[in-house]
Amino acid sequence: MDNYEYTELLKTLSTKMDNITGVVQPDALQNRLQEINELENSQEFWEDASQATVIQKEKTQCERKLAKYNVAKEAIEDAKDLYEMAKEEKDDESIESLYEDAPSLESSIQQMELEVLLSGETDANNAILSIHPGAGGTESQDWAQMLLRMYKRWAERRGFSVEVLDYQVGDEAGIKDASILIKGENAYGYLKVENGIHRLVRISPFDSNAKRHTSFSSVMVSPEVDDNINIVIEDKDLRIDTYRSSGAGGQHVNKTESAIRLTHIETGVVVQCQNDRSQHRNKDTAMKMLKSRLYELELEAQKAKEAGVTKSEIGWGHQIRSYVMQPYQQVKDTRSNIPYSNVSGILDGDIDEMIEGVLIATKA
Repeated sequence: MDNYEYTELLKTLSTKMDNITGVVQPDALQNRLQEINELENSQEFWEDASQATVIQKEKTQCERKLAKYNVAKEAIEDAKDLYEMAKEEKDDESIESLYEDAPSLESSIQQMELEVLLSGETDANNAILSIHPGAGGTESQDWAQMLLRMYKRWAERRGFSVEVLDYQVGDEAGIKDASILIKGENAYGYLKVENGIHRLVRISPFDSNAKRHTSFSSVMVSPEVDDNINIVIEDKDLRIDTYRSSGAGGQHVNKTESAIRLTHIETGVVVQCQNDRSQHRNKDTAMKMLKSRLYELELEAQKAKEAGVTKSEIGWGHQIRSYVMQPYQQVKDTRSNIPYSNVSGILDGDIDEMIEGVLIATKA
């Protein structure tokens, strides 16, 4: 890197920071934090525990966003000041040090860009992720299980917790269906770009002739909604089915009809839960899953209206990413159009770079 390249980098990062400032609005965040601090000094504030919890969560998010913004802003200002001083003093050693720190500075601003992209109403929420294999029997069911493992490993890498809500074992291998709750900061904000059809190309381990197969699985991600989001579901709008659990183990498996399947008649949305031996608790969890899914559908409909497209154009029937294992190794997302050769690493949960690429490319 030379003087010209570093100067241009600082200009680019400064422009990005100006755009970020316009979105983050640090003064407004500071004012809101002051308002919350004043509310907390009131006795009436703590008498409504549920409302206090909501505002405390908002306070934490404001503080976190403001802190990250200040770190990024100060990093650019310090770099510019040090660079000007080093040039005036002809301090080549300091200039070289700034060149070496340039990738770290650029990464800091990129992370702040992601913070801006993850500032939606529900981006900070936990995520409910469901995987459904496409046509193709055992091959597709195995692919669905590979995807489930990928997301579990991703959650582990980030220090998130995972709760299995539903798990339907495949006939020979893999899974017929699975739903998990991923708990962590911005879990939904990151995983929302995983909504869609995922395609696998490989030589099937289930084909004795070792032929190449193409398999599909759909991934659906919804934000876990809380009681503050009002979604009314009447009994007449539901079909409730009970069945015996068929998970990987547990004393209640295949002994009692504790598992619950809910079908929302108007939309055709189906959710199911069997993670507890109590039918009542499974129903409560399934209702939460259904509300989350309906909320996600409403968000999609609003986005479609704003974009001037029909609902069918943003449906589930589109392929968002291909994972090719033979005859070459590559994962490519149709939205960022960036190819990745580390297929094994990606399938082991190393998907942050890919997710961030899609977030930036689509400004999701």
